[in-house]
Amino acid sequence: MARRRILVTGATDGIGLALVRRLASRHDVVATGRRDIAAAQRLLPEGVLYIKADQSRPVEAAKAVGRGLLEIGWRELDFAVLNAGTGWAGSPQDEAAKSVRETVDVNLAGTGALAHIMFSFLRPASGQLTLIGSVARSGSSQFATYAASKAGLYGLSRALGQEWRGKVRVQLLDPGPTMTDMHEKAGLKTGWTRQWFIRPDDMAAMIEAAIRAGTTPKTLSFLQYVSGASIFGRTIR
Repeated sequence: MARRRILVTGATDGIGLALVRRLASRHDVVATGRRDIAAAQRLLPEGVLYIKADQSRPVEAAKAVGRGLLEIGWRELDFAVLNAGTGWAGSPQDEAAKSVRETVDVNLAGTGALAHIMFSFLRPASGQLTLIGSVARSGSSQFATYAASKAGLYGLSRALGQEWRGKVRVQLLDPGPTMTDMHEKAGLKTGWTRQWFIRPDDMAAMIEAAIRAGTTPKTLSFLQYVSGASIFGRTIR
């Protein structure tokens, strides 16, 4: 199997970290995140390259990733998985304006800015851009801004898919609830329902299979998890 060059954002926690760990033994991977380099290297597999990029500052983050890829000598990418995300949970009227701004910046503006930078790296390899959305994009109680930002990714993926047709493939994946720290960080108490969430490693396997299939948009749900375990062996090639 030929090795591929793959970039994963939001790669030092949750789904992104699980995906990097899954891919690193078979492919050349660049990870990005907001952690300092020393902290990131303690989490990432050996050999994974890291670029610090905080998407709460969209323009700076996009420039940092583009510059970082050139500095390590990468001018082509086969896959770019834009996974970085954040959110706040609670009644919409209680959410501070600062939180609204950060969620939109990280999830939508930061992803959009980085997607534009990725075009010049993906086009030479006829590569694929994958945006990681959420099932919440259709509307989710206590996640109003988060849902809105993920709905924006749906529109972005459709627009880029039309603009870049024949040049770069564009895909949107919408994971269901996953056992990451995001809910706790957002302030949401999941209680007993958490036992029905998908483990990050299993979600990473579903994401890899979906990336390989190229279907868009694609919902990655618990029902698919319990009925489609055989797809987890499918790997990017």
